[in-house]
Amino acid sequence: MVHLRRGFILASLLAVASVLLPSLGAAQTARAVTEQLDANALSQNNSVFSIMKIATCKFGISGGKIRCTARATVKRLESASITTGLDGKDSRSIAFILEPASERGIGMLSYTYDSSKPNETWLYLSALGKVKRIVSSNSSSSEPASLFGSEFTTEDQETGKLDDYTFTMLETITFKGRKTYVIEQIPTPARARQSRYARTVLWIDASRYVNVKAAMYDSRGKEIRRVIADNVERVNGIWMARSVTIMNLVTNRLSNMKIESLYFGVSINPALLTQRALTDTAFRERHLNALRAQAN
Repeated sequence: MVHLRRGFILASLLAVASVLLPSLGAAQTARAVTEQLDANALSQNNSVFSIMKIATCKFGISGGKIRCTARATVKRLESASITTGLDGKDSRSIAFILEPASERGIGMLSYTYDSSKPNETWLYLSALGKVKRIVSSNSSSSEPASLFGSEFTTEDQETGKLDDYTFTMLETITFKGRKTYVIEQIPTPARARQSRYARTVLWIDASRYVNVKAAMYDSRGKEIRRVIADNVERVNGIWMARSVTIMNLVTNRLSNMKIESLYFGVSINPALLTQRALTDTAFRERHLNALRAQAN
């Protein structure tokens, strides 16, 4: 699973563009790399059914290693996603908690758009029987929505919207034995008013176009969040990280998202990716059972 999106035609064009990178200016090169990164992420959402686990805990550093200082809260989810829109540049995804049993049925529906249209998210809390709509482009006075109580948020999961940022190539380094582009991402003034991040630095694998590390800074230049990706594998011709950890450096709380199972090319009825699936248990289970059958 993991997020991918774009269409294969665009991905092919960007692959050609990547060959020309050495002849481009630094700013253009950074933009081209991030376009390829985004295209790779988009492709991961194309008719995909997955099972994942999110573990969240308070952390500390002991012996130079990051360790949980308390028992982690663990949730298992199943998720389905498709690409939509012009050239498959938009996507729709839905996820439900499987475990713990006390939270089973809590769901989140997300629509992402490549255009200037704000992304949309709906959260269903089964205990309350209500659907809450969340606009991803939060105002500066509000916090983005957490994904099932984890440190992952709707803002951290966004893709596309590249015109909302400027990109600068800082350097090319060797990171974990691989050639890596280090790129600075700065939001436009309009985007900055909707984001917690005044600056983000990305470490992008130069040949696999996977974001292997990211550091996010607030308006005072303080690093407030960090992302580390591990277990990069090629699945169905797509490079992706099967394990991603996000660290909140303000609260010393982290979440790790690990993909347990991933199935590409499944037939997903678009009706599943609607608000009805959040609230109608019988309707939801009928569609999910069809996906589970394809996965077996």
